[in-house]
Amino acid sequence: MKKHFAGLLALMMVLSLFSAAAFPALANSTAEALETVELETSRDLFSMTEVRTVEVQADLGENADLSQLEFQFGGKEISEWKKWTSGTTFNGDPFIKVVEEPHYVDDTTVKATLEFGLLFNRDNLSNRTIRTQYQQFIGEYELAMVSPDTETKAATTVKLNVYDEFLFYDQLKPAIVSIFEEANAKNDRYLEYQSLGKSVEGRDLHFVILAKDKEAVDKYLNETLPTALENPESLQEKINNGTMGDYQIPVWINNIHPDEVEGVDAQVELLKKFAVEDKVTITNEKDGKETSVTLNVDEVLDDVIFLYMFTNNPDGRVANTRANANGFDLNRDNHYQTQVETQAVTEEIAKWTPLSFLDMHGYVDGFLIEPTTPPHNPNYEYDLLHPAMIEEANAMGQAGIGNSKLDSYFIPAQAWEDGWDDMTPAYTATFAMLHGSLGHTIEVPALSQDSYRAMVGAGMGGILYVTENKDRLYKNQLEIFKRGVNGEDNTAVDEYYVNAAGESIGRQRGENENFFPDYYVIPTDNKEQKNNLEAHNMVDYLLRNGVKVEQTTKNMKVNGTLYPKGTFVVPMNQAKRGLANAMLYKGDNVSDWAAMYDPIVVNFPALRGFDIDEVRVAGAFDQNTIEVENVAAPTGQITGKTPKQVLANTNNDTVKLVNELLENGAVVEKATETKAGVNKGDFIVSTKDLQAYGKDYYFESKSLGTSNAGRTEKLSQPKVAVTGSSQLRFSVKELGFNLVDPATADVIVSDSGTLNLNSMSGKHYVGIGASALNAVRNSGALAGFDFARTSNGHEGLLKANVNDHVLTSGYEANELLYTTNGAWITSVPKEAEVLATISKSDDFYVAGWWPGHEQAKGQTLAFTQNFEDSSITLFANDLAFRAHTQYSYRFLANSIYASVGTEVEKKGKGKGKLKDKKGKPQNNKIEESFFEKGRDRE
Repeated sequence: MKKHFAGLLALMMVLSLFSAAAFPALANSTAEALETVELETSRDLFSMTEVRTVEVQADLGENADLSQLEFQFGGKEISEWKKWTSGTTFNGDPFIKVVEEPHYVDDTTVKATLEFGLLFNRDNLSNRTIRTQYQQFIGEYELAMVSPDTETKAATTVKLNVYDEFLFYDQLKPAIVSIFEEANAKNDRYLEYQSLGKSVEGRDLHFVILAKDKEAVDKYLNETLPTALENPESLQEKINNGTMGDYQIPVWINNIHPDEVEGVDAQVELLKKFAVEDKVTITNEKDGKETSVTLNVDEVLDDVIFLYMFTNNPDGRVANTRANANGFDLNRDNHYQTQVETQAVTEEIAKWTPLSFLDMHGYVDGFLIEPTTPPHNPNYEYDLLHPAMIEEANAMGQAGIGNSKLDSYFIPAQAWEDGWDDMTPAYTATFAMLHGSLGHTIEVPALSQDSYRAMVGAGMGGILYVTENKDRLYKNQLEIFKRGVNGEDNTAVDEYYVNAAGESIGRQRGENENFFPDYYVIPTDNKEQKNNLEAHNMVDYLLRNGVKVEQTTKNMKVNGTLYPKGTFVVPMNQAKRGLANAMLYKGDNVSDWAAMYDPIVVNFPALRGFDIDEVRVAGAFDQNTIEVENVAAPTGQITGKTPKQVLANTNNDTVKLVNELLENGAVVEKATETKAGVNKGDFIVSTKDLQAYGKDYYFESKSLGTSNAGRTEKLSQPKVAVTGSSQLRFSVKELGFNLVDPATADVIVSDSGTLNLNSMSGKHYVGIGASALNAVRNSGALAGFDFARTSNGHEGLLKANVNDHVLTSGYEANELLYTTNGAWITSVPKEAEVLATISKSDDFYVAGWWPGHEQAKGQTLAFTQNFEDSSITLFANDLAFRAHTQYSYRFLANSIYASVGTEVEKKGKGKGKLKDKKGKPQNNKIEESFFEKGRDRE
């Protein structure tokens, strides 16, 4: 067997980690002189998560001194291979040992038995320290039995893997191709490979369709699904009266956390089973009793189309990380869709609208299969999803334990009270539920050979359930679509929507009869829309996710508002109304719950910053709209022919444009006072430069004219350093700022808990969130500053009052701002200027999960203080949370630009210099968020 580079790399890493001496003297000095013969083995594949023995034998001649025989693995004596103890230390018991001593079985053949134990001294490698190390040991090694006295080496090549079926990313495509070739040689099933796009680092998103034939795929996509979304009742009638004929529905199998490795490899096995084999046998275990079901695969393909999304995160598979190359957990981005991978995958989910969605994960304490605990997102038709999801979860659990040594599984909806909810549509499975899918997150308990087997079993169990109940399940999905098309808010869902006391509260309808409005209107004119770019981006988002959007064909007055021709309208009498509403409605207050798994506020209008109107007038736009097929982002238009233009500081594209102008040496001025139609914080540029660089950006400009623009300052290109989260770094880069090392930076932007005042001389500091507030407080840099908090992870959409300041340029006096820090500022230094406060109104808290948020009422959110050669600006709320809070980005940009102007605001430079507070620790630990504890669904 040929050795691969992976094996050599693994060997080199092994040698660097092990504390024993390198190669034994014999292997170093005489290996080339040894006569090599074949070593016969009873197996050639070994697992880091399963103990295995191997019988070895070879012809060593008649006179070998068996007491001198030496066994080697990877060129080292087996005694040098020690088990992991901690960290990167391997000094435990032997990993490989002889369990049957060498002995002659005939005149020349020597036989022995070796045991390959557990390299990491456990069969579960989900420990995060271990997970960063085990892949370096995967590879091919030489296993040898050396006889020094006869100068003979019997050798062969074997493989060590974490479990037998593990594949590196680069091995996935060849494995898929091999399955295609094997299937094509055996049957005429339809197999199609697609790359759904490229990852951040340019790797393919592997996607495979398996169906009965191409006709089944075309019929579903071109006939069945369009009819289901437009006239679902007609398909229900056909199923009921037996005239539906042959039809197939999609089952989507998914992995999004590639370091939860079984979810990738189990899909390869499931593809092979249903692409190649004629029959597949499933062993189910219930109440300690095993039963077997044999599926005829051709009959299965009469019912389903298989969709395999091997991993949404190819770069994470290569790096063995949960996060993608930008540092984002993609299982927190299915709703926000800021990352290229989630944009591609969610668009495909919308295209297929699968009936069943199995998202494969690990690792929790126990074999977990959703559905979830409450609270539930009110945009699901939960009464049509929950009962079937319970049934499918049981089918998967029974097959999972029947296919493995796992002896139990559990369903959070039945086992827990809270803490594993589906209130957020962030997760791939819960996002799929908005498409009417039976969405399951499946968590195996260990990174191990047996968890792999359980995951394969769970996949087969889910498939069996769908094939046995296809008509009933599809009629339920059609009923979800029907409710949307008919605009029906069915109160059968209400029993599933409960408060923390377990009382049914139903959907929160307020004074309305229907939870869902009749329309959402997204204006595009400057009078009614504060951010036309984000309005268009929202329409693009909705279209990409299968939501119908229309445009008015004439001027229309509705509820007293005149909407010009071309206004975007989202009619809510459509199949995907739940998805649309989940992204556009204000959100819910679920602060009565003791535990929540992840932030729940989505609210694109508030967090992306555009205007939207809710219309509750049935038929208000009937016959006066056309359906939008696609939408192009607007671009800026230069007004007038004067030498200079004023760019309104109203959107993020303008910030990107300003940074490109600065990058190219153009002169950019910033207004520091409001005068003559120029607002404080607006940018002034030459018309010529704007014509050269503004073509790809959206901006709002007006001719400056010859009047005095008021006081301005010339900007230089900021040198920005980011310390803290990769998501903050991503957001700052998205705005077009140049990122540098902190030592050479003009401004430090941070959401971390560290602050070194000794390195801050002449620099400006922008701190965001509780960790940064804590760092500044502990430094003693700001006398009179203090803050309070409940817990990191407490989130809320808050009514806020924004003061007039150059750092708040482009914002209104009353805004909705967002936080996930559970923090507020209680004391502001005497010379500081307050930028924003939380509203004092009783209804200041709009949505989210924040037990104890009442304490934040009326408190300070942000302030800034100037010193002689620096400044500190602090925000208690989030400005760059998971790249979704894009409406808050300009607070960040304004703070950065303030550090590189030729002047500070009218009040001039502040007094004094930053001074350290002696003896105070610089990084007190901030309490860990519930969202970041334990359970690996995060």
